[in-house]
Amino acid sequence: MSLTFYGYSGCGTCRKAKKWLDSHGIEYHEIPIVESPPSKVELEKLHKMSGLPIKKFFNTSGQRYRNLGMKDKIKTETDDELLNWLASDGMLIKRPIVTDNESKVTVGFSEELYQNTWN
Repeated sequence: MSLTFYGYSGCGTCRKAKKWLDSHGIEYHEIPIVESPPSKVELEKLHKMSGLPIKKFFNTSGQRYRNLGMKDKIKTETDDELLNWLASDGMLIKRPIVTDNESKVTVGFSEELYQNTWN
């Protein structure tokens, strides 16, 4: 199984996630999330597969999130509009996002999450 890994080279969490995948011999294709963010259609698919609320896809600790006042927008905007925001700026997206492109997706990283999903 080869996964798709949306990550950012400057992200410590992404480095931890890649280290975990590498140490478990799991193949993945890395896509730089800032230069090539997932499209709105891709994000909508990932959102549905994940079962997570749309707000979990936002990098709430990021400077861009704060500068754009996304904390307030998340409360009032529709999921459709929030997907437009995410697709427009890879720095707004929580990372890494890993998917098998069929039924599974993880957002962020924890060993337990990866163990339960990708091992």
